[in-house]
Amino acid sequence: MDNRINGIRRVIRALRVSMREAEAIMHEQINRDEDCTFVAGDVMKMRTVMSGLVQERAALGDTDPIVVASLFVPRRQPTPPRLRVERRRLVPPREVAQA
Repeated sequence: MDNRINGIRRVIRALRVSMREAEAIMHEQINRDEDCTFVAGDVMKMRTVMSGLVQERAALGDTDPIVVASLFVPRRQPTPPRLRVERRRLVPPREVAQA
């Protein structure tokens, strides 16, 4: 039974990576205003297979999370952290008049 769970986890991990790659291709096609129905259909098929694997995995009693390294690449460069500027006084402080 343990080998079956490990096999399912391995397939789910590979399927997630394939889905992310397909979604990235689909987003690129959308940005170029191209037809993406073929890739979108493939993603839907992968989701159907994923759903079946998740149900089978749950039936076998596996509840541990499956971690997949993120392949997300940000579109914008991160902004550099703002430097904290110390405020300066342009006029010397007033002296308190002594009585």
